[in-house]
Amino acid sequence: MSEETKSLNFIEHIIEEDLANGLSKDKLRFRFPPEPNGYLHIGHTKAIGISFGLGETYNAPVNLRFDDTNPAKEEQEYVDAIKRDIQWLGYEWANEFYSSDYFHKLYDWAIQLIKDGKAYIDSQSSKAMAEQKGTPTQPGVDGPYRNRTVEENLELFERMKSGEFDEGSHILRAKIDMQHPNMLMRDPIMYRILKKQHHRTGDEWCIYPMYDWTHGESDYIEQISHSLCSLEFKPHRELYDWFKEHVYGYASEALPMAPKQREFARLNLSYTIMSKRKLLKLVEEGLVSGWDDPRMPTISGLRRRGYTPNSIRKFIEKVGVAKRENVIDVSLLEFCIREDLNQSAPRVMAVLDPVKLVITNYPDDKEEWFEAENNPGDEKAGSRKVPFSKELYIERDDFKEEASNKFFRLKLGSEVRLKNAYIIKGESVVKDAKGNIKEIHCTYSTDTEKRIKGTLHWVSIKHAIKAEVREYDRLFVDEAPDSHQDKDFMEFVNPNSLKTIEAFIEPSLADVKVGDPFQFQRLGYFNVDDDSTAEHLIFNKTVGLRDSWAKQKPKPQQNQNKPQQPQQKRPAIEVIKQLGKKYTNVPEAKQEKSRAEILKLAEEVSYDDLQPLFNTAAKKAGTRIATMITLSVLLKNGQKRNEDIDAFIEKAKEDSNDLLVAEANLV
Repeated sequence: MSEETKSLNFIEHIIEEDLANGLSKDKLRFRFPPEPNGYLHIGHTKAIGISFGLGETYNAPVNLRFDDTNPAKEEQEYVDAIKRDIQWLGYEWANEFYSSDYFHKLYDWAIQLIKDGKAYIDSQSSKAMAEQKGTPTQPGVDGPYRNRTVEENLELFERMKSGEFDEGSHILRAKIDMQHPNMLMRDPIMYRILKKQHHRTGDEWCIYPMYDWTHGESDYIEQISHSLCSLEFKPHRELYDWFKEHVYGYASEALPMAPKQREFARLNLSYTIMSKRKLLKLVEEGLVSGWDDPRMPTISGLRRRGYTPNSIRKFIEKVGVAKRENVIDVSLLEFCIREDLNQSAPRVMAVLDPVKLVITNYPDDKEEWFEAENNPGDEKAGSRKVPFSKELYIERDDFKEEASNKFFRLKLGSEVRLKNAYIIKGESVVKDAKGNIKEIHCTYSTDTEKRIKGTLHWVSIKHAIKAEVREYDRLFVDEAPDSHQDKDFMEFVNPNSLKTIEAFIEPSLADVKVGDPFQFQRLGYFNVDDDSTAEHLIFNKTVGLRDSWAKQKPKPQQNQNKPQQPQQKRPAIEVIKQLGKKYTNVPEAKQEKSRAEILKLAEEVSYDDLQPLFNTAAKKAGTRIATMITLSVLLKNGQKRNEDIDAFIEKAKEDSNDLLVAEANLV
């Protein structure tokens, strides 16, 4: 493999290998296949980014296909929302398809499977079928209807389609192997009776195909080259291939491409639920205002909260493509939106918890308009005018009557700078009957050149606009709210996830539009909410300027006598690659030590991890040696030899590097 492709992820390695083995680049075709039974969430953005990203990389078409096989849960509203979200993220699909487009073709193929003795009608109860199917450690047994004649199966299937039977009375099952170690292969259901209105086909059908039957055949009909899905579908691959191989015999001339399913680790995010069913429960029980509530992890919720397409795409890029499940800290997502908005969001001043400040030596009827930069990091952002007067609002937390020298905000007897304006000195306070501060009195100085450590934001009371600000906390107080077997995830809903504030903002914000982002200086990033009107402005807090949650996490006890342990163990394959890079450049004794370490690490490596390294460039002899050593362990542990393995070994035996040849001869 060339130096240019050294950073390819494992899916790209698979594609590159297929191209090298004769697959024409113009045959590459990908798809994103959501079920329209809810809104897309942040977890889906990884699958979207992978499929559409590959389309962009290889200039290949990407289909948007709705897997709409369950009319009981699917709605047009969800179809529209999914399309809107993908477009907002900046992706374009080549074709818009629906699995329901293929219902007639799937039905015809099911008839053919029945005729070939590969499918049959089962009339047991669901309970009886579950008992008959066995367990992961106990094989299933053949059911009483498994050996129905082809004629009887065809007749019953036609009558099912005609609506003669009640829901649950009959199903169509594939006839595979009831003793198969993979339970998904134990005569899986292909069709069930569902007398529900479909959002596209209406009442044309009362039998609907199951996902495993529909999904792979839809890929095949669309001639998808690489069917990419998350890891939970890895056990389904065997069934995917079984259906594909049988149907290929019916249509290989018209549809020559047989899709290849490959799996990647899905995106799991801390403090977040990644289940449309559970998110729907939050909506239905009124714990959020809807699918687009800014606390929801849905794409529409994130958009309303103020997240940008660029920030989400950067997040997916940082997460990367992995083969093993892991949980990504939500703070990484928040970092990405901070980084993006820091470049683009105009700076403005707003006060969320106001206390009145009176500048006693400033003329009563005077007002000034000061120049303020919109974004110091962007020269093109320009500037605006902000009004200044005798009476201002500042944040209540920005003042203390008495404080230590480490308090660099306003206190009695000390000076502080007002952003874009004067330096003021705290002189006295006015309190109410309960001792609460009503007003802070200060004096100002026209000497603005003095070096002052503290700077405060403010708004002129005379010119300020009232606005509603919605401050959001995380929707769940637990890092993994749906991981507790003995507790319902609803128990971890944060009762204080929304705080509504009456704030005061500078007048330049009078004409803002829905979605406009801003940095409220010293407070965080905010955007204009969908509910906002000219008469009643509403801002959502997108994210703070800093990760406030980092302070709340329990810190590990410090022990200066022990080195700090790494937070996450590096994958074995990555360590092997690192050892391989240096293998040919170290003394023989060090090589023996590295070889022993590789042999040990190889026990943790899968064939899918190792296979992409078979294409390592010839000049990278060390990496190829490490790959060969690892391969020897996999073969010893039961990995079957195949064409790729044989080709890699034979090529190594012909290499000019004696160490590589020696290792190849040992395999």
